[in-house]
Amino acid sequence: MTTELGRLIARRIALTGPIPLADFMAEALGHPRLGYYRRALPVGAAGDFTTAPEISQMFGELIGAWLAERWLAMGGPSPVQLVELGPGRGTLMADALRATRGVPGLHAAVRLHLVDTNAPLRAEQQRALGAFAPTWHERFEAVPAGPSLIVANEFFDALPVRQFQRTDRGWRERMVGLAPDGETLGMALAPGTTPFARFLPDAVEGALAEIGEAGRALAAAIGARLVRDGGWALIVDYGYDGGAGASLQAVRDHRGAGILDRPGETDLSAHVDFAALAAAANAPVFGPVAQGDFLRRLGIRQRAESLKARASAPQRAAIDAALARLIDPGQMGTLFRVLAVGDGRSASPAGFSEAE
Repeated sequence: MTTELGRLIARRIALTGPIPLADFMAEALGHPRLGYYRRALPVGAAGDFTTAPEISQMFGELIGAWLAERWLAMGGPSPVQLVELGPGRGTLMADALRATRGVPGLHAAVRLHLVDTNAPLRAEQQRALGAFAPTWHERFEAVPAGPSLIVANEFFDALPVRQFQRTDRGWRERMVGLAPDGETLGMALAPGTTPFARFLPDAVEGALAEIGEAGRALAAAIGARLVRDGGWALIVDYGYDGGAGASLQAVRDHRGAGILDRPGETDLSAHVDFAALAAAANAPVFGPVAQGDFLRRLGIRQRAESLKARASAPQRAAIDAALARLIDPGQMGTLFRVLAVGDGRSASPAGFSEAE
């Protein structure tokens, strides 16, 4: 069974021919009316995935402390653009701002900007963050110029990626076409060698690879803004430090699904190539480091003990479980990576050195 968006994509392919997988992903997630991130409430138990801020308040609190320290390291500019890309239900930013309310001058300086295309989630963000008068934007480029503190937690993984397959005649791009019935979507290979081949490694026949053009372009835009106007960005996502193969996956109702299955109703994401982001930023970078190491260096164990000191026995167990989920290598601690991008004008940030 397909969807209205699936039928629209099939019609487009019938008229113009197969489309790159990146184009399919962009439509499936961002179609103005039917895209997954335009209409769904994807975060939380009722959605398709759960993010770190929804697991524990400790995550957002430590991110807030990191941002506050960076603001002070910048000399405390006022105003400062506080930007979150893909803010979900507003949980991370609400926790971050609550944790930093004692930092003199910070909240008065903050101008809150949320980059999101999801109308239902914007309503939840307003409930969580309305006291800070947020301004919403469809694109990062629309955020006003000026010194900035930028957070992107599980945002880059949802940006479209191109996928390639090595054949006996070189690298070819994977495309989305139509099955013989003229209605069902299916995977195909472009007939000729891709011009992206020069960016891909030598590999055995049948190997797969990905390039995240959209992610690299956004990293470049962030880096250019920080170098020009001053500031820092923190990128947290699941991914790798370069050299991995294809990772595009689909999730619906917290379970795996087919990539082409029910477009607009299925979440699509790919592991983030942090080495590519760091190179594209063209600015001072720190990391990537494992999320577990980053949070441990920021004091998450101490924060957990502080919360447990005034908690009931069931609450203490829940805090321990959340801590393990965020930092243990077998859970989110290693798979998730953290990258900081800076302006080169202030001291190195916390969380990226084992000496801490």
